[in-house]
Amino acid sequence: MPTPDPAQGTETRRQPPGMVACAVCGTESRQPSFRPLPPEQAPDLDLRPGEPLRGSIDRWLQQCPRCSYAAPDIRQARPSAPRVVAAAPFRSLVADQSIPPLSRRFLAWAHVLDETGAMHEAAEAMLQAAWTADDLNRPDLAQAWRMEAVALWRAGPALDAPQSLRVIDALRRAEAWEAAEDAIAALRRAEPSEDAVRVLVLEARLVEARDAGRHTVASALPPPARRPHVSHHKVSPKGAGLFGWLGRLFGRKR
Repeated sequence: MPTPDPAQGTETRRQPPGMVACAVCGTESRQPSFRPLPPEQAPDLDLRPGEPLRGSIDRWLQQCPRCSYAAPDIRQARPSAPRVVAAAPFRSLVADQSIPPLSRRFLAWAHVLDETGAMHEAAEAMLQAAWTADDLNRPDLAQAWRMEAVALWRAGPALDAPQSLRVIDALRRAEAWEAAEDAIAALRRAEPSEDAVRVLVLEARLVEARDAGRHTVASALPPPARRPHVSHHKVSPKGAGLFGWLGRLFGRKR
């Protein structure tokens, strides 16, 4: 595989219609256009969105066919991304045939984010890799990647209450029961908002029952209207809830 050329990533020129130039190696490729539909169903407790957005996960990331750089928009990259993509750990990851292809794409994005210092964003990408493993009925991979997501969240800046709730859910889904109990106790001491407390109570009950299954926010916050996701973003401050997260995930130019 040719080594990515950092200089190419800085070039700006007009691409043919439908073609995208990779910000890391400059290779042009045809990438699918993705316009996410608003979720009509309640999100999971870890904020995986409901359908129809849930089922479009295979279109959330683009990937360069030459250097394998993956991102929501491969036309954009941090200055140090070419170095990360050219390094042996990234090359080994994208060549690992034991990992499902879609999962590899999210792991590649998580690796770039981790190596460029975006720890919380890397945690998001790692959790999304776990979602792909859920869909493939690979609980072994899903559990491992949830634990890696937790480690990345904790390695970054201090977590707010919504992020702490997602850490708790990841620990529960990974069957890390004692760690989940400790995280629940820590968040209770922080005196979170009323809606966060409702989710926390549900998580505590699920952990006590040793329930590692998927549950939705609607289980903790019964919707007052037909569109359940509208009522659930109140768990977080403005801009940091489900819609804020979805906006960051899909807020790329087209």
